[in-house]
Amino acid sequence: MTPSALLVHVPDVQAGLDWYRNAFPQAKPVYIEAFDFTVLDINGFSLEIVQADEKVSAGKKGTVLYWSVPCLQTAINHLTELGAVHYRGPLNIENELSMCQLLDPFGNLIGLRGRGNEHQYLS
Repeated sequence: MTPSALLVHVPDVQAGLDWYRNAFPQAKPVYIEAFDFTVLDINGFSLEIVQADEKVSAGKKGTVLYWSVPCLQTAINHLTELGAVHYRGPLNIENELSMCQLLDPFGNLIGLRGRGNEHQYLS
């Protein structure tokens, strides 16, 4: 099995698309006319910003996708400049890497994993 898509549930799909396009500038928007739906393609991986509803609400619920980044602090700075809020970490992990979690403006968690030892946010 290979991961193919991540659905991010938000209360406002257009606001979510706008934010995630800024958060992941390498993402290419792909419009699927048959469903009037836009996905963000990141190197063949589909980031799908979808409407939160009564079955799946926006927010942290226990599952966190971690994005591999070359410099953890640079990624933290980029996302917090866009309105993400520090949630947890950074914590040292294997192979001189660190990991942390940020909250997007919709309450969802974004995990980051990369090099960088500036632990100004430890929690």
